Amino acid sequence: MDSPSAGPLPVVEDLGRFVTESPSSYHAARAAGRRLEGAGFRRLDETQDWAAADVRGRRYVLRDGAVIAWATPADVRPGAGFRILGAHTDSPGFKLKPRPTTTAHSWYQAGVETYGGPLLNSWLDRELRLAGRIVLRGDDGVPEERLTATGAVARIPQLAIHLDREANQGLKLDRQDHVQPVWGVGPAEDADVLALLARHAEDGPVDPARILGHDVVLADAQRPEVFGGCGELFASGRLDNLSSVHAGLGALVREVEAVEGGPHVAVLAAFDHEEIGSRTRSGAAGPFLEDVLVRIGEGLGRTPAEHRRSLAGSVCLSSDAGHLVHPNYQGQHDPVNRPVPGGGPLLKLNADQHYATDAVGAAIWAEACARAGAGYQEFVSHNRVPCGSTIGPITAARLGIRTIDVGLGLLSMHSARELCHVDDVAALTDVVGAFFTA
Repeated sequence: MDSPSAGPLPVVEDLGRFVTESPSSYHAARAAGRRLEGAGFRRLDETQDWAAADVRGRRYVLRDGAVIAWATPADVRPGAGFRILGAHTDSPGFKLKPRPTTTAHSWYQAGVETYGGPLLNSWLDRELRLAGRIVLRGDDGVPEERLTATGAVARIPQLAIHLDREANQGLKLDRQDHVQPVWGVGPAEDADVLALLARHAEDGPVDPARILGHDVVLADAQRPEVFGGCGELFASGRLDNLSSVHAGLGALVREVEAVEGGPHVAVLAAFDHEEIGSRTRSGAAGPFLEDVLVRIGEGLGRTPAEHRRSLAGSVCLSSDAGHLVHPNYQGQHDPVNRPVPGGGPLLKLNADQHYATDAVGAAIWAEACARAGAGYQEFVSHNRVPCGSTIGPITAARLGIRTIDVGLGLLSMHSARELCHVDDVAALTDVVGAFFTA
């Protein structure tokens, strides 16, 4: 990862590489693991005992499409708190159904269902990848997990204007009938999506008859791009929320030596399934973070009371993408709090606690931004526009940790391809680094 003085472009280009490596949550977690190992982090197995030596230093754990990494100070105090960056690896889109192969009039199609809340029209007429994990029948009876990722193989074609003269008056897409992608042509008996996935499995092709299950999504195949009159804009798929995973990962790797000389245990917690409510074993509403924090405390020799003290002294940045003011829809935004591109990352607030930020948290965030030399902007919803939510309130309620909702400002959130300012990407990483080392 690059230093804060290197300017925004190296950070943005690296984010583009990370997104390209991460067409699914499973790929994102493993891409994060590779980068962590390159910085001296060692992977732990949740099914094994963790001795005191195992939890100290630079460590990480993978659980399905989620990853938690941490670095401990060399001389960690009994009640020292955690500084946690919470994010999520999944993005809204489409997921393959259990029997995904369909055909119609010589077209090969993949049966999909919507995942989360995508902007459906943004997925039309663009080349798409298939990516995720397949689970195989193992030779010894133990299921074997493999990642799989194709190149550009699929497309959701829109109906021609000649056949839908009212399309420009308000396009309506049926989630069952209108969004099934095509991926080839030929005789119906030759169509097999699972065979396609099997050919692109990591470590080489596998027999499709061995596939017992799959968690596979569609992903935009277009590469991320820096553009704009002065190269100030960045467009990419899955910025919500790989931008936050990348910021936490980059900050942890870049500041790990400072963390090891500081007072706090720094933690990156990148969960899966935020877009569908987080209520899974690898989601923020599940036990993953609590399990890891408890085991870290046990490995550090903390009593249950000392562990509770450490949670009381902990802070979590819940980092998830937020909204910039859209120039074509200005009335959808609060008339006073109006985040602009290049103005810095967002501090997200909501009176009903859909975001977990309170006044104390706002002060902690402001101080981190000041230490990083970065500006920031408040985001609050227009009173007539419903507010979304994040993992922040979930984390605060589950663990009692003070939580602050922040994130990168975007246009086109939940589109197949989202838009941000390059300066804001670099600033978010810098502020998270300052937060880890406070």
